[in-house]
Amino acid sequence: MPLRTVLTEMLKIQHPIVQGGMHHVGDAQMASAVSNAGGLGVITSITITMSDPKDPLGALRREIRKCASMTDKPFGVNLTLLPVGGKVDIEGIIRVIIEEKVPVVETAGRNPGKAIGALKKAGIIVMHKCTSIRHALTAQRQGADVISMDGWDCGGHPGEDDVGNWVLLPKAARKLKIPFVASGGCADGKQLAASLALGAVGMNMGTRFMATKEAPIKDGIKQALVDADERSTTHVLRSLKNTERVFKNPIVRKVQELEKQFPGDISAVYPLIKGDNYKHSFQVTGNAQDSVWSCGQSIGLIEDIPTCDELIKSIVGEAEAILSRSSSYIISAKL
Repeated sequence: MPLRTVLTEMLKIQHPIVQGGMHHVGDAQMASAVSNAGGLGVITSITITMSDPKDPLGALRREIRKCASMTDKPFGVNLTLLPVGGKVDIEGIIRVIIEEKVPVVETAGRNPGKAIGALKKAGIIVMHKCTSIRHALTAQRQGADVISMDGWDCGGHPGEDDVGNWVLLPKAARKLKIPFVASGGCADGKQLAASLALGAVGMNMGTRFMATKEAPIKDGIKQALVDADERSTTHVLRSLKNTERVFKNPIVRKVQELEKQFPGDISAVYPLIKGDNYKHSFQVTGNAQDSVWSCGQSIGLIEDIPTCDELIKSIVGEAEAILSRSSSYIISAKL
């Protein structure tokens, strides 16, 4: 039996799996592959708009239309509420999303209140990603439909509270009145089953989708994810209170050394962490060692590079098998 949850009904998708927003990964090719496989694919607006400085909103509009031409299933757009270098037109991105009738938006970053208001007025479902219960409660008050609870295991920015999913998810189930999905370090069916048991209505994956055949990144990056283990990530930018979990390599170690020498000084590390380096590794060299790039601890669970369809089917099948036999784990005492 398919795993039907509040999430699958709300988003009109087959499986309770969401592809999170990812820099230089979340394009129409990636999003449509996930949606065609029955999950919710997500286009990352910030990297699409920044790919065309002369016509950023046009680039996003074209990418959304391209995705719509590649799937007849629902897909979403990730909206990072951070004016990176003052170059991101958040209001313009929201306008394009509304005009193109995108059904779901994943917001992340700063307070989402203003964005939620505009999106909800247009009938768009809003999923806000956050790393703490207090921020989730704020988003709930502001009208978010779903929360994506992002634990310390996640790739990218895990916040500054250092709370893992084993505590974060059951506390979310206690405190929230709206549904939430598990996010951060997620990669297999055991975790999907556990997420549902802990109160979530689905699971969000980023890094795991990077190691798929459809992911628009070089094979060298994908193979690095397969070859790595759960110890192959670390953190940078802690001194700037903008902690980021990244793949462990020599460039990252250099950033960490510079942070110790010049704590809180972004100019000391910026040449090594700038997004162009990240993009070059993913789209040109395929070298996992020559830039600072985000990934989660889920790399310890990645052992192959399947298609999105194969991946989602295996995850859902494993979760269904576990949940269907869960009672067999309980031994009843004989009276």
